[in-house]
Amino acid sequence: MSQRFADKVVIVTGGVSGIGAAAARQFAEEGAKVVVADINADLIGAVPENFGASVTGRVTDVTNEEDVAGLIAETVAQHGTLDAFINVAGGSRPGTLTDISAEDWDFTVRLNLYSAFYGTRLAAKQFIAEGKAGAIVNVASLNSEVPMHFGVGYTASKAAVAMLSRQAALELGGHGIRVNAVSPGLVDTPLTAGMLGIEGMRDAFDERIPLHRAAQPEEIASSIVYLASDDASYVSGTNHIVDGAWNTTGYPDLRKFMG
Repeated sequence: MSQRFADKVVIVTGGVSGIGAAAARQFAEEGAKVVVADINADLIGAVPENFGASVTGRVTDVTNEEDVAGLIAETVAQHGTLDAFINVAGGSRPGTLTDISAEDWDFTVRLNLYSAFYGTRLAAKQFIAEGKAGAIVNVASLNSEVPMHFGVGYTASKAAVAMLSRQAALELGGHGIRVNAVSPGLVDTPLTAGMLGIEGMRDAFDERIPLHRAAQPEEIASSIVYLASDDASYVSGTNHIVDGAWNTTGYPDLRKFMG
């Protein structure tokens, strides 16, 4: 394993499970000191046991700007610097344009877009204060480009995350700060387990994905780690789709399963 992140400090939100956990482990394996943030206190408490000595955890509500600011401040106080900020935390409440409640829309947009906004701008301020060319990676989704039934809040907010990343890359390039988005397709994670457990659902997805399977979290994490590394020193403002070519075919009609 290379040591691209030796002496580097990385924050990963949503870092206790799924894609976030896989990314945190890969960063640690490549030499980084990693701080994982999540709202789940029980899982944060188990971080030393599950991740090893180079990874610490902090309970953080990523939809609260003051909490994200505290996360960065504590990380810098502990490790002296910050080199990369990875926004993975996200989720959704399903609904259509005409029936989603304002509460569910707000929940989804705050969890996906506001968290990425807070993380991106506060990490940028820290990099600028240090005079450092840091890296930011925001996890969007294939749904940033491809719509799906029952996903109005999710698709809209993830499209906004992808554009936020481009906008930030434009604004921050003069400071040497790189910002990119990663847009996964279907991934086997705790968040997708319930949906994929619906009878016939996994087969319907697999039929539409040219590689005929979901990704493993580690396959998405590899792209995140690459974009945060010096190997991607001239890569900024991209939306990096990692979906097994699913974008070429589109979603199955989820109304057959969830209507």
